[in-house]
Amino acid sequence: MASRTSNIAYSVLRRSRQPLSQLRTTGIPKTAAPGACQPSERHLFHGSSRQYVVKPYLLADIGEGITECQIIQWFVQPGARVEQFDKICEVQSDKASVEITSRFDGIIKKLHYEADDMAKVGKPLVDIDIQSEVSPEDEALTQVPGETDTAAKEPPQSQEPSRASLQPTPTENGAVGSSTASRPMDSRKHATLATPAVRHLSKEFKVDISEIEGSGREGRVTKDDIQKFIAARDSASPSDTVGATRTAPVGVLAEDKTVPLSMIQQQMFKVMTNSLSIPHFLYTDHVDFTGLTQLRRKLNTSTTSQKITPLAFIVKAVSLALTSFPQLNAHLDTTSNPSRPSLIHKASHNIGVAVDTPSGLLVPVIRNVQTQSIATIAAEISRLSAVAKEGKLSANDLSGATMTVSNIGSIGGGAVAPVIVGPQVAILGVGRARVTPAFGENGELVRKEEAVFSWSGDHRVIDGAVIARCAEEVRSLLEGAEKMLVRLR
Repeated sequence: MASRTSNIAYSVLRRSRQPLSQLRTTGIPKTAAPGACQPSERHLFHGSSRQYVVKPYLLADIGEGITECQIIQWFVQPGARVEQFDKICEVQSDKASVEITSRFDGIIKKLHYEADDMAKVGKPLVDIDIQSEVSPEDEALTQVPGETDTAAKEPPQSQEPSRASLQPTPTENGAVGSSTASRPMDSRKHATLATPAVRHLSKEFKVDISEIEGSGREGRVTKDDIQKFIAARDSASPSDTVGATRTAPVGVLAEDKTVPLSMIQQQMFKVMTNSLSIPHFLYTDHVDFTGLTQLRRKLNTSTTSQKITPLAFIVKAVSLALTSFPQLNAHLDTTSNPSRPSLIHKASHNIGVAVDTPSGLLVPVIRNVQTQSIATIAAEISRLSAVAKEGKLSANDLSGATMTVSNIGSIGGGAVAPVIVGPQVAILGVGRARVTPAFGENGELVRKEEAVFSWSGDHRVIDGAVIARCAEEVRSLLEGAEKMLVRLR
């Protein structure tokens, strides 16, 4: 009888159950008989899995025409927490180095490249667990072209190795070892993949990176490795060096090495290949620096501000001459109408100045030289040179030149045949100033300090007479600095 009563009460409970949505708030109906089976809480409630928010962070466009860049260094590692505007990595394009910052708050889950790898613009750079609001503009930085949002929301494959992959595996001789032990890694595989700072240090002390056993990740060479190598090399006694030379096997030659072009070298390859289509006209002349050197010494000793170099005077003298010869401060347009090319005379004198850096030759631009004084030009040259040697030039610093001055004399050499970079139509190369004997106005022997100025012009649109007249005016301004003072404004 008791069993029958219990069954009737349970059936009443089943008929009187409320919808699931109401049960979540009201619980079990009060009509349920005492002692009846209470439904389990796990049967009444359920939850959905947390939406997957790990998305790829794409490498955005960092400049016009740039499709790939080299990873210089990472500022984060997987598991690191980042906030908006935190630095993620530094990349080197064919024009300048750029620091990539985060647009989101979150946690880095994966790096898609190693240092020195080539990263593609528009492809995933890192995977980040986003923990902040994402604006529609920033959403584009997480959408890989050709992939849907559904694919991005799928949970990732576990980054942890499976149990099977961690099990020891027998080797060919029957010994037990890990799967990676059977394939030893070449310790020098990544030896030459060093950062630019390490390469500059090795170049400065004339050290071959491939000869150093790196202690960094995957055998990469670090600054400490180079310093230890230099200390060991310098501590060797002369007798040891002689003995090593005598015992070295005769006829053993080093193996050839294939070195890929750097980003700057690749850009130089493209630009110089295009310059082959320009017929160059070369004009050289000697410029007397004697009076200019005396004037600079007076200025530099009488003031504690920015030291003035000869290049500042040269750049200003070129700008003054360009006002009389605007066809040299121009761009040749052959693309708007290929059948009728045109010469665009530029209103601003944006003069590029070649700078020798550890990464190669770079040409930052001094803008609006026609409105600047010699002192401000000297300060801008100093700033651009320092930034260039640190590898921190921006794309804006390297674009828009209307004419170029290459001071090869800072390294050495006299006459040079500078190569025009289109769409510019002229370039000036300055050799090293040297002391030479010369005859004075009355035939007496005098001491002069002379430098060779080498001009190149695009002979398709510039004739030799124009370049010669412009060169003569520049020489006259530099040999008589008082003429420059009259024309300054």
